Amino acid sequence: MSAIFDWARPDNIQPEPITVDIWRELPEEFCRLVEVVNGDAVRAESPTRAHQKAVHRLLTMLETAARDHMVEDPSVCLDTNQDFDVVLWEAPRATIRRLDIALFECVPADVRPLHAWHLKIAVEVISPSHIKTDRLEKMSEYAAAGIPWYWLVSVSDSEVTAIETYGLDHSVGHYRLAQILKPETTFAVELPIRIRLDWDQLTNLVL
Repeated sequence: MSAIFDWARPDNIQPEPITVDIWRELPEEFCRLVEVVNGDAVRAESPTRAHQKAVHRLLTMLETAARDHMVEDPSVCLDTNQDFDVVLWEAPRATIRRLDIALFECVPADVRPLHAWHLKIAVEVISPSHIKTDRLEKMSEYAAAGIPWYWLVSVSDSEVTAIETYGLDHSVGHYRLAQILKPETTFAVELPIRIRLDWDQLTNLVL
């Protein structure tokens, strides 16, 4: 086992702030377990099955939308991913978040972690024990990093119950609510690209 795990325990003190350069050298199996907030490692919660299914199915919808958009406008290159690291800022101390889903400008495959300025949409599926983190801390951080759109996805035991979309108001530096999407109301999002929502795919997440 990597020596990094010798100190990555609740009873240990992190020996030094984690920078982006250090992050790139850390074992990937460790990076999957934590996020970095102002240089400090913060353990990430293990997602539930419903959370994982919601992420996977929403990612498929964003992938389809990105492909359709690129067919209409070949000058644009968009990509999507799930559960991956994004640098929000490097100074004075690095903050690196692991997003549930993101839509972003195409970048080379070896770029790790991705910088926030490439992102178009950041998506977080709300975890019951991390509501404050998703609604306040991450929302504030993603706005400060300049990510144009932020989605908050609410999940019950077996279905997505709502998707809140927020657009960044650059004049004040924070997000404003754009739409609250629910199964009986909305079936497409128009910005930053058209994304069709198949609510049937967002139910029966856990059988």
